Amino acid sequence: MGKSGFFSLRGQVVYWCAALLLLATAFPFFWMISTSFKPLREIFVFPPHFLPTRFTLANFERLFGQTRFLTYFRNSIFVSTSAVLLTMVIATAGAYSLTRFKFYGREKIASLILFTYMFAPIMIVIPFYVLIRKIGIANTHLALIMAYTAFCLPFSLWLLRAFFQSIPMVLEEAALTDGAGRIRALIYVILPLALPGIIATSVFTFILAWNDYIFVRILITSDELKTLSVGIADLYNATVIDWGMIMSGGMLITVPVVVFFIFVQRYLIAGWGAGAMKG
Repeated sequence: MGKSGFFSLRGQVVYWCAALLLLATAFPFFWMISTSFKPLREIFVFPPHFLPTRFTLANFERLFGQTRFLTYFRNSIFVSTSAVLLTMVIATAGAYSLTRFKFYGREKIASLILFTYMFAPIMIVIPFYVLIRKIGIANTHLALIMAYTAFCLPFSLWLLRAFFQSIPMVLEEAALTDGAGRIRALIYVILPLALPGIIATSVFTFILAWNDYIFVRILITSDELKTLSVGIADLYNATVIDWGMIMSGGMLITVPVVVFFIFVQRYLIAGWGAGAMKG
């Protein structure tokens, strides 16, 4: 086996560092799942038990019975999915136009798009709140969808632009020569080739919208319109903090993201890898 193999000093250092990083990353999730199935009196025992001595679903029963978890869950699904769809429609059209049409200032516009992504959400959320109050959509899901779309659009546009640039022009020209219009060539030739990039960008947008806390906290005041991130965080405000219920809620929040990630993993790796080489 060569010097760069598993048993070399360098290989051992790399694998041990990777194992420690995996442990540090995965242990909080393991503890959250384990705690969600523990009885209340077992959560704070010392020494702690890594696995429940008696599995119970009481934490989940309290979560569904005493909170608006299902409402928060439904709101998160609706807002995140809507933000992904709106962002993809605008970003795809914008990236296509930046790579297929020639107009004055095209490259400068492309550069400024990524520059706008450098502003942190906390810097734009107050001006955005003032704006949505003026147009009368404060405390609505539409305001959240617009906020996520506005924040994700620069990076999505920049990422998709790299994918569209990698697709040879001759393929589209051949479709146009065969009689297909611009729209049909885009739908049947360009978009299938850009699908890994579109999925990778969709995952980025979905995770950002799903995990967001700042925009929901400031833009939404009605309890029935809150999403999971703020709804679960509000459980900390109770007089007696129910850690079993909070951990069960945290576990259920993580499940959709994990399922979504597993479903699109193949496209995600292909998309990010290709984007890294072409961007």
